[in-house]
Amino acid sequence: MSEIIEEESKYTKKPDWLRVKLPTGKEYAEVRQIVSEHKLHTICESGSCPNMGECWGNGTATFMILGNTCTRSCGFCNVHTGKPLPADPEEPKMVAESIRLMKLKHAVITSVDRDDLKDGGSMIWEETVNEVRKACPGITMETLIGDFQGKWENLQRIINAHPEIVSHNLETVRRLTKEVRVQAKYDRSLEVLKRLKEAGMKTKSGIMLGLGETEEEIYETMDDLRSVGVDILTIGQYMQPTKNHLLVIEFIKPEIFAKYKEIGMNKGFRFVESGPLIRSSYHAERHLF
Repeated sequence: MSEIIEEESKYTKKPDWLRVKLPTGKEYAEVRQIVSEHKLHTICESGSCPNMGECWGNGTATFMILGNTCTRSCGFCNVHTGKPLPADPEEPKMVAESIRLMKLKHAVITSVDRDDLKDGGSMIWEETVNEVRKACPGITMETLIGDFQGKWENLQRIINAHPEIVSHNLETVRRLTKEVRVQAKYDRSLEVLKRLKEAGMKTKSGIMLGLGETEEEIYETMDDLRSVGVDILTIGQYMQPTKNHLLVIEFIKPEIFAKYKEIGMNKGFRFVESGPLIRSSYHAERHLF
């Protein structure tokens, strides 16, 4: 038992470069009020994002639709897992109104996985994008989607809505996928990204480091993403949300992240965001092109 405690302590102690400022300020308070009043879910809160203070302080947030309960149980994710409530048909309009009130020029929307629904939630996805466009003419959007269990008619609804950027995260290297993303498949995620690119979408994906992957596996993952035409790559540090989640095997130093950014750009990605605190939606507005 003592060995386990020592191991946990060793792997969960965060280095200095992972310290973040506590959220404060008028803009942060305004975003929190809008989210609360409209009973919205954000991945910022549900995913315990370390950048929430900065992003909310800048008047931005990543909205999470289809409720706040996921049907999957990924080993890295802090979003609640269980049996979700029925999808709320009013949610698309509530999200659109909140984005209008925030006066956003670029919005990021994600969702929990809804494997319990025949359409995987894709109809709510399509309606949300359409309602946001209706309420906020001229806005641009990034949608961070799941794999819809490989049911391509559901993915087609995202393509039909045609957000400016569609993101789907591999999260980790091939070898660790089964442990990190229990119900997901590495090749199925690549197929999602391939089909999006073939449909003319701008595509984006992200991976976490510190789960035990090797440097060579990181390069192989980059090559796999480039092979299906992915335009934008985000690379961040995995941080264990609770003691029940996967342990951090290694904290990657900032200079190593900088090296991976340079290598990724040399491999042909249009943008590479790489750093300890980088998350999928961090500075998403920079990725429009």
